[in-house]
Amino acid sequence: MAEIQPSVKRFIEYLRIKTVQPTPDYASCTRFLEGQAREIGLGFQAHEYVAGKPVVVLTWEGTSPEEPSIILNSHTDVVPVFEELWTHPPFEAARVVTEDGDFRIVARGSQDMKIVGHCYLEAVRRLRSEGVRLRRTLHLVYVPDEEIGGEDGMARFVESAEFARLNAGFALDEGMANPGDAVRVFYGERAPCWVRFVAHGNTGHGSQFIENTAAEKLLPIVNWAMDFRRQQLETLRTPKDDGSARTLGDVTSANLTVLAAGVQHNVVPESASACVDIRMTPELDYAAFRRRLEALAAEHGAVAEFVQFWPDSTMTPTDASNPFWTAFEQALGAMRIPIFKEIFPAATDSRYLRRAGVPALGVTPLRNAPILLHDHNEFVKESEFLAGIDFYAGVVAAVASV
Repeated sequence: MAEIQPSVKRFIEYLRIKTVQPTPDYASCTRFLEGQAREIGLGFQAHEYVAGKPVVVLTWEGTSPEEPSIILNSHTDVVPVFEELWTHPPFEAARVVTEDGDFRIVARGSQDMKIVGHCYLEAVRRLRSEGVRLRRTLHLVYVPDEEIGGEDGMARFVESAEFARLNAGFALDEGMANPGDAVRVFYGERAPCWVRFVAHGNTGHGSQFIENTAAEKLLPIVNWAMDFRRQQLETLRTPKDDGSARTLGDVTSANLTVLAAGVQHNVVPESASACVDIRMTPELDYAAFRRRLEALAAEHGAVAEFVQFWPDSTMTPTDASNPFWTAFEQALGAMRIPIFKEIFPAATDSRYLRRAGVPALGVTPLRNAPILLHDHNEFVKESEFLAGIDFYAGVVAAVASV
């Protein structure tokens, strides 16, 4: 077996830290990052806005520290695993040889998103070893709990005095692998709208024609949600005016996820509820859509309870008005890497950054690679990881020189 490069050894060490929800080992992760900062020569800070959930910031001061800084953001937590369905232990980070002489590094978090967080470190290590000086200060930010919504991580960090002192002007965050040749670059994301419709009505024996029941009130609401879903699916399948295909981020999805009613077969239930998971495209008027859902419920004698509702639809400009985008695009052009711009279909910590006024792009430099985030046997190829270091070395040097 070929000798393992030092950068790969460090990546494997990071992957082996069990930052798995619901009990992530953030303490070991913080010690690892502190050690990396010391080796590379970066400033190190750890802030806890919730006990046991550190936000770690590694800093490389630029030659013009008064200029707005660059944030390289990543989350340290990973989602749970079903170990019996993995071919290798998910936190062993096994290095498995492939037919073409490459290696698969099999581990939870290898795609989502420890490859990104560690490529940041290796890219900065390389740039500093080459004597590169960046104009803008660079902050590598490692946040907890993104996989469970980020409320105790990035959400609190962006409201803090420590975040304000970063004076951030631009950020990179996670994206997604692409089975095609382009790098997917996400300049916005769909917003979660988790709504529970609840209806109350008359009850009684199941043998009777009881009127004004909870189920009667709820049924037209469910039908409306399913009709809306069909309309959006049809839009997704319809090409854009220029003939290109739409992506999931271009439409608003809706899925009926929970139906609840009744205590036993022969009793008409007094209440009934339906939960709908809606992901709103940023092209939608969020406030108007929420009012429509509230009016729908009221029209049928029910109420709409919003379990989660993200109100902000800010998108990052991807044109000449954004000098960081221009630098990013030119860097990828120099590497001959094609770009595919789109809206992220789910939610990431970028939404907190954008709402705080920091333009953010989501990108994971995995091309011609399967999408394995949250899947069994998640892996990245060693060559993909090494290419990721090249990618971020070029991108960081470009955007931090704006």
